[in-house]
Amino acid sequence: MATVHLRIGDLVWGKLGRYPPWPGKVVSPPKDLKKPRGKKCHFVKFFGTEDHAWIKVEQLKPYHPHKEEMIKINKGKRFQQAVDAVEDFLKKKEKQGGKEQNSEGKGDSKGKKTPTKPLKILEEDDEDLSALKDPSEKPASSMEPISKRLKVVEEDTRSTSIQAADSTAINGSITPTDKRIGFLGLGLMGSGIVSNLLKMGHVVTVWNRTVEKVPQDNQHCDLFIQEGARLGRTPAEVVSMCDITFSCVSDPKAARDLVLGPSGVLQGIRPGKCYVEMSTVDPETITELSQVISSHGRFLEAPVAGSTGLYDGMLVILAAGDRTVYEDCSSCFQAMGKTSFFLGEVGNAARMMLILNMVQGSFMATIAEGLTLAQATGQSQHTFLDILSQGQMASTFVDQKCQNILQGNFKPDYYLKHIQKDLRLAISMGDTANHPTPMAAAANEVYKRAKALDQSDNDMSAVYRAYIH
Repeated sequence: MATVHLRIGDLVWGKLGRYPPWPGKVVSPPKDLKKPRGKKCHFVKFFGTEDHAWIKVEQLKPYHPHKEEMIKINKGKRFQQAVDAVEDFLKKKEKQGGKEQNSEGKGDSKGKKTPTKPLKILEEDDEDLSALKDPSEKPASSMEPISKRLKVVEEDTRSTSIQAADSTAINGSITPTDKRIGFLGLGLMGSGIVSNLLKMGHVVTVWNRTVEKVPQDNQHCDLFIQEGARLGRTPAEVVSMCDITFSCVSDPKAARDLVLGPSGVLQGIRPGKCYVEMSTVDPETITELSQVISSHGRFLEAPVAGSTGLYDGMLVILAAGDRTVYEDCSSCFQAMGKTSFFLGEVGNAARMMLILNMVQGSFMATIAEGLTLAQATGQSQHTFLDILSQGQMASTFVDQKCQNILQGNFKPDYYLKHIQKDLRLAISMGDTANHPTPMAAAANEVYKRAKALDQSDNDMSAVYRAYIH
């Protein structure tokens, strides 16, 4: 970005770390806050997040001349909310005759000083820059230094080694591996992952199983090719061309077919080649695929916790299997998400993923049940959401899914049919372990009803419709 001359009150686009330019306003820093040494910078308050940061002058652009340009390249929901906040600010300022109302704690109409909230100040190497993408996401450990969060824990059962490796994707210090990367499956999750791998400089060859049947999927592949990806003709070809091949498909059958089917992975994998299964499947399927692949190459399971709506560096990767493959995937996992966990032997990641999705799916059904009960008893659903957002259950997930319901917008971040599949697999896993899962079983029935109402390809929040029909 070119250097610009700015003053207090100017609206700007400020770029911090690896994140895209974000709308903000140049403001006066607190008196006790020192300016970074050796840097020509301005103190900026970001719209939509209420975060503040010192931004180098070369990373700032005036707001109005670059507005259209920025809106074209950034399409996220949170980004649009931030732009809307700028427009609201401008409208209020216009109504006040161009005078800006000061709300920084200078005082009220009677001259009494009003208290101010502590400023959340981001730094360029801050690991919590995710606020610029998802302001209400507040990981409990995000304020701890990375050295304190990296740890290895030995569990009493199964002696499973667990390590949390925090991604450097947040601050942009990723050095892409020189290994050739393959990716099989360009659904909602796969597309987001491939996009980030390409952005971070990885060499990626892609293949999607429905290109021959669905024209728009062919266009999808073309978009990635325009971004620098290569196109493989079959899974076998991709695996034979690449050093590490990831796959992310819809269910156990699709995962098996990809490996064992015609021109499948098994026909292309060779000693030294790595195969990473990112699909959410049952432990039995993972064990079977591991045994088959390991007799020819190297295997790692790495399902992903999160959804495309919360994507762009905010996913969590759960890995298990060959530890050396996990280490070889380091730059890829950093590009995909904020954190990766190594959970030891094959099957552990599948088990953990199903438990997480069981909890998430059950919670979503409960939220939908609460919204419909509020309506049935004459309570405001909007007030219900407002109360939730101010309490202990406040989260990006609750806010996003409730907004989906209230707006009737069920564009999928995570397909309803997939969360129902995960619930079914978790219940089966509970049966195998002779462990009761009555809450998941009840939620599963609600999702099955939603599927019967043709909600399969909508977002999981469409489970709401099972309660109103």
